[in-house]
Amino acid sequence: MEMIQSFSVDHTKIIPGIFTSRADKVDKGMVTTYDIRLKMPNREPVIDVAAMHSLEHIIATFLRNDTEWKDEIIYWGPMGCLTGFYLILKGSRSSREIYDLILKTFKAVENATEVPGATPVNCGHYLMHNLDMAKYYAKEFADYLEKNADNPKILEYPKTERLITDEGKHFYDS
Repeated sequence: MEMIQSFSVDHTKIIPGIFTSRADKVDKGMVTTYDIRLKMPNREPVIDVAAMHSLEHIIATFLRNDTEWKDEIIYWGPMGCLTGFYLILKGSRSSREIYDLILKTFKAVENATEVPGATPVNCGHYLMHNLDMAKYYAKEFADYLEKNADNPKILEYPKTERLITDEGKHFYDS
């Protein structure tokens, strides 16, 4: 099997940031998947599950209601490793071009007074939310983005090199 693109990123070197994960042609244009990484994989504690769930609800609601971006939003959801989120947008923009959107989005979490859709009718695990911790992680990431606004490393994936055998196949050591 071919290695999927998100696994070709060197997770021992990735830092928090906004990264273009992949761009795909679709029937009427392009869609781009972004890696919104809040935590360094395998080097710092991951995001608390309940806070991650709350961030998913708050940010998905915010993005789909943002007057400038709502028609571009396809998906917002958590990574299984609990170190960040995936954002899928229509079109093809660089990570730099969505920096302001991501910063604005995480700053908006601070004003949340409730978690949208946190009811038994709207959510599959409505009791697993933590608004206070969601606000904590959102502020931490927004502050980090502002502090590192001029650091190109928060916008460029570190790639890992994969060995190729004499037969032209990828060699995986895992």
